[in-house]
Amino acid sequence: MNLVTGGTGFLGSHLLRKLVNVGQPVRALYRTAIPSQVEDIQHKIEWVKGDVLDVSALEDAMQGVEKVYHCAGLVSFRPGEEARLMKVNVEGTANVVNLAIDTGVRKLVHVSSTAALGRARVDGVLDESSEWKESKHNSRYSVSKYQGEMEVWRGMAEGLDVAIVNPGIILGAGYWDDGSGMLIKNAWKEFPYYTEGINGFTDVRDVAEVMFRLMESDIEGERFVLTADNWKYYDLFNEMAKQLGKKPPHIAVKPWMAEIVWRVEAIKSKLSGKKALVTKETARTAQMKVYYSNEKILKALPGFSFTPLQTTIADMCRVFLEQQQQN
Repeated sequence: MNLVTGGTGFLGSHLLRKLVNVGQPVRALYRTAIPSQVEDIQHKIEWVKGDVLDVSALEDAMQGVEKVYHCAGLVSFRPGEEARLMKVNVEGTANVVNLAIDTGVRKLVHVSSTAALGRARVDGVLDESSEWKESKHNSRYSVSKYQGEMEVWRGMAEGLDVAIVNPGIILGAGYWDDGSGMLIKNAWKEFPYYTEGINGFTDVRDVAEVMFRLMESDIEGERFVLTADNWKYYDLFNEMAKQLGKKPPHIAVKPWMAEIVWRVEAIKSKLSGKKALVTKETARTAQMKVYYSNEKILKALPGFSFTPLQTTIADMCRVFLEQQQQN
């Protein structure tokens, strides 16, 4: 039996579909509702209500499980959510690791992030050997994912077989109101601004595929950077606009402009009570030029190759346009 934490999320839903398609029994945690993205396969999944902070529900979900895919996690760069980040990404991961050991789980594949590699060094290529260092460039999210990884390595020291994936920014269709899906909506609205930063991006279907292959392999005690390519944000937004038939962004946001924007957004947020569209962390991160190497995973999984980002974006835009027509 497979258990997927975070099964109702963006990556988790794609992983559930992968496991169902290959005919493996799967159980998934859900907190409030099962999303429409898995409605067609939900009858093939055993659902357990709860989350990674609910130890009792998590223990029930672990019964009879051999393989755990830990996808649950919080992504936030908003001020005031630091404590919640640590609670979900560190304490929640510790709960998963502890119960996996207690219930005799055979292997755990944990979803971390390239953010957990740290950004103390931004003048070279980051890979799995990059050592974490405290830095002003590390967001609170980065810290929480790094510390979450430490819980997984602790589990390995206590006898649990583990593998960790460190995806870059994950792209894929659906979930348009959250995460990377919002980038498509910005392109659709012909948002005119772009930043001059560079980051690593990857297809959600590739992340699910790699996780499955790692689980089924003898590989353990390793972590793997998952990035199809390193792209400029401008190139990403430009490709989205082209695929949607919209005007591409044309105003470069300079660092000094970004510093003004996040401060204005912070004031607006306090006055309106609504979440800020841009925070200090997102404004500064989007200006950074960070490169990642994917060589390790390509060597570890012969025959695997990443989906080209142009294909990923084309698929995202096609689905988005189809849903716009339906609405």
